[in-house]
Amino acid sequence: MALPFLPGNSPNERLGKEKFHKSQHFDYSSGVPMLVGSEKPGIGGEHLVGQEIKSKYSVYPIGSGTGLPPWVTFDKQVLCFDAYFQETVPEAQSETYRIRKCKIYFFLEDDTIQVVEPEYKNSGIPQGTLIRRHRIPLPPPNEGQFYNLFHFNINQQMKLYSRTFTVTDCDSFTRNFLTKRGVHVNNPTTVPEDPYSSLREQLKKSMQPLRPYERHDTLKQFLDHDRKVLRFYCFWDDSQSIYVDLRELILHYFLVDDTIEIREVIPPNSGRDKVNKFLRRCRLPKHVPAKVKQPGEITDRTVLNVLTSSTMGNRYILDSLKTGAVHEEFYKDCDLIIGGEVNVWGRRVILADCDDFTKHYYHSKYGIEDFTPLQYKAPPAPKPLRPVPPYNGFGSEEDSLSFCQRLLPKPPRKDFQKFMEKDRYGLDSKVLNFQAKMITADPVDRERVFIISFYLSDDTISVFERPQKNSGVLGGKFLERGRVKKPGQELFKSQLSQYFTAQDLYVGGTLCLNSINFQLLDADEYTFKYMEQHAEEFPRANMGIIISKLRSLPEEKQSEIRKFLTLSDPSNTGFIPFESIRSLLLGLDCDLSEHEVLVLGRCFSERKQTQVDVGLMLAVAQDFLKKKAFEEFPKMARAFVDQDRHKTQRLSTKEIRTICKAFHLPVPNSLLEGLLSKFADGDEIDYHAFLAGINWLEHPAPPVMPEDTLKLLIASPASKPKLIAQSLLNYSAVLKKLQV
Repeated sequence: MALPFLPGNSPNERLGKEKFHKSQHFDYSSGVPMLVGSEKPGIGGEHLVGQEIKSKYSVYPIGSGTGLPPWVTFDKQVLCFDAYFQETVPEAQSETYRIRKCKIYFFLEDDTIQVVEPEYKNSGIPQGTLIRRHRIPLPPPNEGQFYNLFHFNINQQMKLYSRTFTVTDCDSFTRNFLTKRGVHVNNPTTVPEDPYSSLREQLKKSMQPLRPYERHDTLKQFLDHDRKVLRFYCFWDDSQSIYVDLRELILHYFLVDDTIEIREVIPPNSGRDKVNKFLRRCRLPKHVPAKVKQPGEITDRTVLNVLTSSTMGNRYILDSLKTGAVHEEFYKDCDLIIGGEVNVWGRRVILADCDDFTKHYYHSKYGIEDFTPLQYKAPPAPKPLRPVPPYNGFGSEEDSLSFCQRLLPKPPRKDFQKFMEKDRYGLDSKVLNFQAKMITADPVDRERVFIISFYLSDDTISVFERPQKNSGVLGGKFLERGRVKKPGQELFKSQLSQYFTAQDLYVGGTLCLNSINFQLLDADEYTFKYMEQHAEEFPRANMGIIISKLRSLPEEKQSEIRKFLTLSDPSNTGFIPFESIRSLLLGLDCDLSEHEVLVLGRCFSERKQTQVDVGLMLAVAQDFLKKKAFEEFPKMARAFVDQDRHKTQRLSTKEIRTICKAFHLPVPNSLLEGLLSKFADGDEIDYHAFLAGINWLEHPAPPVMPEDTLKLLIASPASKPKLIAQSLLNYSAVLKKLQV
């Protein structure tokens, strides 16, 4: 019994629903407003009564065995079918219907179909893409559905819009794909014969002559010799003219088609008009004909007129004996040799020389070895020397020289490549710094200390004086940066002056800057390292040259050195103080400068490393962090854990250093390197222990005094130079080098 239709008795269909939107029933198609509501769902996306919604996707493909969508699984996979359709041809006498062959492509990624008809020559009908790529609906009454994979098979008909296509065959990929999907593929069928196409083939065969013209195949010559040109340098002996002069020419022989082109070389100020070509590119005959042939007179074959009738027309046959053929000889590559003559339409051109490619070509093909050029003109007169006037003192020497070299002077060019290679880059200054003192009898000037800087980018020198208390001399800039001339040169001369270079500066050497002599006493660590790394540019820092000098010492000096080493090392440890060997080598006059002795000591010296307490290093590090209020230890711990992908609680030294640099840890670099070396176990570090050691919030260390911090930074290995006065020299290694 049905309930009465009263409030509360009828079910509410809106209970539990969340979507109440209405579909858009009006839309624009090609700029025209149209009603499209018949295909749209009702309120909330529910289907209306009796409404059939077109499926958005095909029944196939669904990625079997994989979760990828079809447009990824079947990307670039296309099924290809051979098909044809019959087209009626009305109002034509020669044909009533036409068979048109085409290709049907089914794209698996989105079930789209494309129909393409191959283009035939002189077909007279538009061909190519008949149906562009899109989803094609099924014929009525199933127009709401689309063609899918299972609608295709061989030897069946398909109606695509108004045309009926018959599928005749498919490729191997399509057959295998359909077979794997359970589709029984039919046997291929034949395409019916097109009457009009058969008629066209018969007409084409009847139009071909029984005795066709001889075919001259030049494709091989084109493929073998394309872009290959022989070049000859020649001249035209125009001695019979009024002016009696030689005309220089360049002959180009193109191997691709045996043609010749000639260009004239017109020297400057010759009084002749410059023409584009002396001879355009063409085949050059050996013998000039008495009369130039008209177009059409020269043919490869001749024909004979066997019948001339007003009713039956003309009849011709090929002349098999070639009685009317005109034979002409043209220049070939075998006719062109150095010293030979070429008849260029009555002009006598003599070949004098050729380029390297032409020589190689004639040597490989004809075996010619002699390519002696023909001397046809006098050698050019030597250019007169242009003496340079002496320097007059105005401006720089380079700038004055440019005024003498050209009418419109240009500023002197700088060595830009050297500037780019040796200019400052980051922390690499490319500046050599030396400590020097003035060589003078004045006791006040003798105590002054100078810093001489040499800039490698432009070979300039600057001098700075260190200020000293109670010296009576103001410090500061002593010499402005600039290039300095070497002493002992004439001022007013024609040649350019010589300037100081980087090789002229070394420890122990003397430098004369503007009539003031300086003694170079020492250099900084960067200068020593740069000169040792570029030993090929600095001979006094080249260890090979230093060892060769020691080997070339006389025997008595070598024996004296061995005796000194034996007495200085009674325990036979192999090490002696560096100062001892330094005094010996400088006192024996071994032709070694002080810089070379220092380089020898830096190479073979060893120093005792002072052991630093780890607790003191951690206390100093915490003191630096506390002063800078660094509290990002939890973030560093998370960074260490994220970097530790294998969860071993260990990281390499390089990774920990990188994270510390990323967080801008306010600790000196020397102290950080010392801590990493103390915590390192091989190449790995326990980052929990390292972080706990520097965490001044959770594990505070006892306070340190400023003296302890200063001593620790000074004693750090990274802050020390490579060579100190208290270092030991491994003289046993030096003796082994000398014996090799």
